[in-house]
Amino acid sequence: MQNYTTMSRFNHYNKITHRGFFNRLLVILLGITILVFFMPRGTQIKLDIKKGRPWNYGTFIARENFPILKSEEILKHEEDSLQALYRPIFEMDAELSDQQIQKFQQTFDNELRNSIPAHYRNHITGKLQEIYNRGILQTTDYERLVAEKTQGIVVSIQNMGTTLAINELFTPKSAYEYLMHEADSTRFQRGLLQRCNLSHYLEPNLSYDKERSQSQLENLQKQLVRYSGQVIAGQKVIDQGDIVDDQSYNILRSWQHYQEGRKRSATERFSQVGGQIIYVTILLCCLLVFYNQFRSDYLQRTRTVLLITLLTLVFPLITYAVVKHSLLSVYIIPYCILPIFIRVFLDSRSAFITHVVSILLSAIAIASPFEFIVVQLVAGLVAIYSLRSLSQRSELFTAVMLVTLASLCCHLCFELVRMSVFTGQEKYDVDTYIYIIMNGFLLLISYLLLFPFERLFRFTSSVTLVELSNTNNEVLRRLSEEAPGTFQHSMQVANLAAEVAVTLGAKSQLVRTGALYHDIGKLDAPVFFTENQSGVNPHDNLSYTKSAQIIISHVRKGLELAEKYKLPEVIRQFIATHHGQSKAKYFYIKYKQENPLLQVDENFFTYPGPNPSTIEQAILMMCDSVEAASRSLSEYTEENISTLVQRIIDSQVQEGYFNHCPITFQDIATTKQVLTEKLMTIYHTRVQYPTLETKTTK
Repeated sequence: MQNYTTMSRFNHYNKITHRGFFNRLLVILLGITILVFFMPRGTQIKLDIKKGRPWNYGTFIARENFPILKSEEILKHEEDSLQALYRPIFEMDAELSDQQIQKFQQTFDNELRNSIPAHYRNHITGKLQEIYNRGILQTTDYERLVAEKTQGIVVSIQNMGTTLAINELFTPKSAYEYLMHEADSTRFQRGLLQRCNLSHYLEPNLSYDKERSQSQLENLQKQLVRYSGQVIAGQKVIDQGDIVDDQSYNILRSWQHYQEGRKRSATERFSQVGGQIIYVTILLCCLLVFYNQFRSDYLQRTRTVLLITLLTLVFPLITYAVVKHSLLSVYIIPYCILPIFIRVFLDSRSAFITHVVSILLSAIAIASPFEFIVVQLVAGLVAIYSLRSLSQRSELFTAVMLVTLASLCCHLCFELVRMSVFTGQEKYDVDTYIYIIMNGFLLLISYLLLFPFERLFRFTSSVTLVELSNTNNEVLRRLSEEAPGTFQHSMQVANLAAEVAVTLGAKSQLVRTGALYHDIGKLDAPVFFTENQSGVNPHDNLSYTKSAQIIISHVRKGLELAEKYKLPEVIRQFIATHHGQSKAKYFYIKYKQENPLLQVDENFFTYPGPNPSTIEQAILMMCDSVEAASRSLSEYTEENISTLVQRIIDSQVQEGYFNHCPITFQDIATTKQVLTEKLMTIYHTRVQYPTLETKTTK
């Protein structure tokens, strides 16, 4: 039976191990697929080419022939010259003028001849003919031609073209003004002209011929020669550290343009994608090996794996998008959010390793990766060092200030190393400094993101723990009012546990908060617990099993209250484990003494557990038992306190309550010493002050 049970457990362990292995492999494959899919390829990685600045890359030697583009100034001048020759083509509607003139004449003869002299008719007819012969443009077309500084247009009439200057053309508005103002005021009265409603006979007769105009423009552009020479394969263009002058800048820009325009062979594309896959695989496997060897407990929790995976992938993906679409500088991306979050939720070492991998994954898409890697790694280290905990907003602000300052100094060092600042050949890279400062402001967003990340991944930050430690919280206020003895006990245990945690290097704020809430289950029946009694003990009228069940039930009641008040999972674990699977020994021993011949059902006297699984839970269990027992001492001497501490903790060790938590014998010995010293300080005997006797005179 024993062999069968052992083999079953072994097979179950193997199933868990195999399932965990495949889950991790799936995460790695998914990460590789996502990163490689979005990673820039071809020449999407832009080189940092700036005139007057040093060439930060290696010696540039042309591997193939490519043409040299003319400088931007020369190209702009030639394009402007060709643009001056461009004449858009407009088609004239010859019939429209006849229709409008005929319409005017009919209206005049039928309606206006009795009130307006006949010579007006001939004058207006002639002017209308003149206007339509020169051409009327749509107002929008005319404004566009003026904005584009077009000198003139080609008017096409039955495939016959005539070139007209822009100032010779009309719009409906300018044609009306011409009719009104060009007439001889002595012969033609303005009032009579207005009665003719001349605007009704002015319609645009020139329509833009887009197809023919575009064809003409393309023919002109073909005449533009964009190249001024050629670089021969094997020709050296620039050495590393040389200043990029006008000539080298133009050649490097030409090479970038040539690479963007040429088609890559299937072999080149396969080689590039293969290199990216290998690179990403190596980095993600290194990250997995680290967590597997040093923090395998994180890999057992799905929420932790999701947090690490999300933070590791999100910043490289943002970097790829910024580089691919030529958006702002990558220095504006707040990479240090990653080490801040993992430092707050997990630990410092994991924060740094994950940050390193994320930065290296991002750097493959950046044209100048060395400087980027150094600046971001220094910033990440400063973020981790300056943020031991996050219990106040000021701590995050200080960390952001230090990270920004470190990044600025690091970037300045690179500029000083090049020595170009002192030689006068370069100005400071002001844009990058501005981006780094903006990065600092974006880092402050991390404080706002803490709450949703806590809720999403069910973590508990130091900020939340500090907020929970406030004794004005409803459940703690109830504890102080309804069970003052338990409240004082919890406060005392919290102080002891925090002191031990600080000494052992554990999470002091976590264990302090857990200690404040570990006994909230006693609110259900506070009078049944010794610290809340005042002379009357209700257990005197109960059986030992009933009393034990009431005492033990405070763990279950505490978990119910924790659920009601929505306390974090990590606090609920302190409530469940502060007694572990120990026994209510007073009632257990009393029952055995009075019933020596009966078989004892130990389940009636045993706490449900589980036993502690973290060093913080173990600290709370030891401090809780020692503080409660210390109240029963008749005399507080160093020997009595030391003996009590040794006896209680040794008993817990012997009964195996700490078998499943990462606490060492050295940690336990240190805990005993700290508890003894603290209890001696708490219970030290005060000096009795003498009273002054006064003599009375008779």
